Amino acid sequence: MRFMVIVKANKDSEAGVLPSKELLTEMGKYKEERVKAGVMLAAEGLQASSKGARVKFSGGKRTVIDGPFAETKELVAGFWIWQVKSKEEAIEWLKRAPFEDTEVEIRQIFEAEDFGAEFTPELREQENRVRAQASANR
Repeated sequence: MRFMVIVKANKDSEAGVLPSKELLTEMGKYKEERVKAGVMLAAEGLQASSKGARVKFSGGKRTVIDGPFAETKELVAGFWIWQVKSKEEAIEWLKRAPFEDTEVEIRQIFEAEDFGAEFTPELREQENRVRAQASANR
């Protein structure tokens, strides 16, 4: 099972305040442990929403809204992708994170088999081709 671990934004991350050397060191050790255990597939931090945009879809109309965005607690500051056996295992790994005064969300990622018969062999083949090409683009 794959899970996305979503690190919420806060006033500091939205202000562009970077983590301290100490936190970067602790987080580096934490991520390294996950990689060695075969759990970590990806780990990325995101720039402040002031550098982002949203696109609103309404009928055939597309409206671009430039950041920053309100409600910091609803924004994402970073994410990890983990491969684990269960949600409970993901929770146990996350409990070891060197965070203080924050909330981190864990969400399971859909796998091909989750879509049932609607995800036809042709659609599966297309998905495999797209994933292979995306990997090659790295």
